[in-house]
Amino acid sequence: ALSSAASDVYKRQKELRDKAMLELLYATGIRVSELISLKLEDVNMQIGYITCHDGSKDRMIPFGKGAKQALRTYLDKARSSLLKGRACEWLFTNCSGQPMSRQGFWKLIKYYGEKTGIKEDITPHTLRHSFAAHLIGDGADIHAVQAMLGHGDTGASQMYAVYAAATAARSDS
Repeated sequence: ALSSAASDVYKRQKELRDKAMLELLYATGIRVSELISLKLEDVNMQIGYITCHDGSKDRMIPFGKGAKQALRTYLDKARSSLLKGRACEWLFTNCSGQPMSRQGFWKLIKYYGEKTGIKEDITPHTLRHSFAAHLIGDGADIHAVQAMLGHGDTGASQMYAVYAAATAARSDS
C-alpha cells in the first residue's frame, strides 16, 4: 500500500509541474524551447514576470494570477521532491531531474489534450496562438503582443488580429 501511496504522491507532483508549465506557456505566449530553457533565476515571482533569453536580446514577459499560483504551488509543493534532493538551475525538469525536452513536453500536451476530450490536433504552438489571439481580441495593442512574442516585425503578429476579428465576427452571428 505504501508504494501505491508513494506513486500517487509522485503522480500528483508531476501534475503540479505540468499545470505550472501549461499555465505559464498560455499566460506568456512563449515558445516551448523558451519554456524548457527557463532557469529559476529567470522567474520573478514577486512582480510576476519571466525573462526569456532569445539570442542576443532578452524579453521580460509578465504573467497573471493563474500562472503565478500554479508556479508557486509547483515550487512550494512539488519541485524539490521531483528533483529528489538534487540541485538544479532549470525551472522545469523531467522525472530524472534533467531539463524537460521538447519531445517530453509534446507528450504532455498530447496527454492532457486527450484527457480533457479535445478532439482537434493540439500542439504547444496552439497555446502560443491562443495567447496572442485572446490578447488582441480583448483589445491589446498589436505592438505589445509582438514584443511579448519576440516577433521582429508586425506581419508575423498581424495574423492574430485577423484571426481575432474572424472569431469575433463568428460569435456575433
